[in-house]
Amino acid sequence: MFPDLITLGLALLIIFSGALIQSLIGFGLAVVASPLLYLVEPELVPVPVILMGFSIALLTLLRERSALEFAGLQYALLGRIPGGILGASLLLMAPQSILGLAIAVIVALAMMLSLMKISAPINRLTLFIAGTVSGIFGTIAAIGGPPMAILLAGKDPNKFRAALSAFFIFSSLIALSILAFAGLVTVSQLQWSVILLPAVFCGYWVAGRLLGRVDKQKTRVATLVLCSISALVLAAKSLVVLLAS
Repeated sequence: MFPDLITLGLALLIIFSGALIQSLIGFGLAVVASPLLYLVEPELVPVPVILMGFSIALLTLLRERSALEFAGLQYALLGRIPGGILGASLLLMAPQSILGLAIAVIVALAMMLSLMKISAPINRLTLFIAGTVSGIFGTIAAIGGPPMAILLAGKDPNKFRAALSAFFIFSSLIALSILAFAGLVTVSQLQWSVILLPAVFCGYWVAGRLLGRVDKQKTRVATLVLCSISALVLAAKSLVVLLAS
């Protein structure tokens, strides 16, 4: 069934904004989109957001491919498997109100991690741990970027975007495979993904014209403020539903 125009318009605007932010600073599509989309239409999280994240990561990697250093990322991808299985198990067991609350909590944790100045060595263990946490966050709420973004934060900006994009591409495939095996991927979600895909391309295109012209720190702060508000609204709505049930 085709969505109503208000839901469609809001969803397209949210995905466009998320794609624009991720194209500018290296991550952000899911952190921005997941809580807002869950408020608009719960069915849009996590599968369509994961597919949108895959698309923008592929576009970004094509742009930044000369800066890619894949060494070590395989350990993070290995961590995505147990993390993804745990996340899918929680999706199968939890009611919608609990999932909404979980997404709000994951957004809050992602923002806290983004603000913390954590300096950790990049090795097999830290990559595996970051990948596991990313798997849990990514499978439940499609927000798998922050754990890896923190670990790779010291890299050159181009290398940072390239490494994160490569990780997003393969981790998205892992998450979708786990969700499909668990029976959590529906035809309706795939249809939504096709409808929303043009917003990803538009966000990427606009970002390409803005690179070097916008203050990335101010963009990051504005993103955190937006995510804080959306997470609080989603948490409040989920708590009201949970207490009323």
